[in-house]
Amino acid sequence: MARTTITTQVAIMGGGPAGLMLSHLLAKQGIDSVVLEIRSRQEIQETVRAGILEHGTVNLLVDSGVSDRVLREGDRHDGIELRFNGESHRIDFKELVGESVWLYPQTDVFMDLAARREADDGDVRYSVTDTSVSDPEGTPSVHFTDADGVDFEVRADLVVGADGSRSQCRALIPEAARTRHFHEYPFAWFGILAETPRSSDELIYANSEHGFALISQRTETVQRMYFQCDPKENAADWEDERIWAELRKRVNGNGFELKEGAVIDKMVLPFRRFVQTPMRHGKLFLAGDAAHTVPPTGAKGLNLAIHDVSVLFEGLDSYYRTGSTDLLDSYSDRALERVWKAQQFSYWMTTMLHTSADSDSFSRARQLGELNSVVSSRHGMAYLAEAYTGWPGHAS
Repeated sequence: MARTTITTQVAIMGGGPAGLMLSHLLAKQGIDSVVLEIRSRQEIQETVRAGILEHGTVNLLVDSGVSDRVLREGDRHDGIELRFNGESHRIDFKELVGESVWLYPQTDVFMDLAARREADDGDVRYSVTDTSVSDPEGTPSVHFTDADGVDFEVRADLVVGADGSRSQCRALIPEAARTRHFHEYPFAWFGILAETPRSSDELIYANSEHGFALISQRTETVQRMYFQCDPKENAADWEDERIWAELRKRVNGNGFELKEGAVIDKMVLPFRRFVQTPMRHGKLFLAGDAAHTVPPTGAKGLNLAIHDVSVLFEGLDSYYRTGSTDLLDSYSDRALERVWKAQQFSYWMTTMLHTSADSDSFSRARQLGELNSVVSSRHGMAYLAEAYTGWPGHAS
């Protein structure tokens, strides 16, 4: 059966937040793109994912015209609490660096972007199958079958791989031309959604001798919480009381008590970090989880993906306006500068807050000394605040 041919300027593999944001930015400049996504729109919308958005990510969503719903329905957080030795220490973002973050689920970011692309008649194809990319070093083309079983070929100037942590596109970069950096932590997060009022208006990052815990929020009546666990744990083995007992001993104390309720969802999340370099090969560009993943401790994953896209957009816009490839040629180096800063920050937060299985008394005392060094120093707290809210230079 003959394939139907589509000609476009940029073929974008992946219709999550990164791919849709890039398509939106390109459309505003009159640059044509086609977005291909193997999942259905409904499937992505029903995949519940948390989200802390840096101020630069929020600015890009609002200023580029995606939506201002994050400002109307998201929760602005002007700080977090570090809790150790049973005491809380607030890191005041506003006072330290003049910025904030927004609690706004990644699912909602996707919904805003999908709605904007639909309203703007963007070419986004969900539920595609049999995707393949040919000749990314020469004349790129993408083959796929749409949801109705029709075969297509997309002929494009350039291809962007924004196809997530199981990326097909990153494997297109020859082994001799790429380096993969990977580390798997010896612990995981046990995550829950619970029907309960908020225990705190801001996130609590708790270090204890029993392991790490994170108290987050979702709505006025449903909250998200995590605690450090063995990666081999089976969430189904944990009854509600056992979960709350684990959280209590890591967080409660000195007058603070978690508000408890029915656990309505639970899962075990492995902890990994990964970077593939470079993020460009020939006419193929990687963005977001296709190129890198970070542990969730520093809330950097989605923000890095959006930053990649903003940097890549600058290069694509310059190329199509002026014919210059300078910004495209430097895309990988410019994106990776922030990626490695985020990897360092996530690593630092993770090792400072989590308890290693082989930790001895010296390691525990040293870890508490590090936490005390941070909260007793304006410079220490300012480093954390700047990294958490987002470093300057976020393209918007």
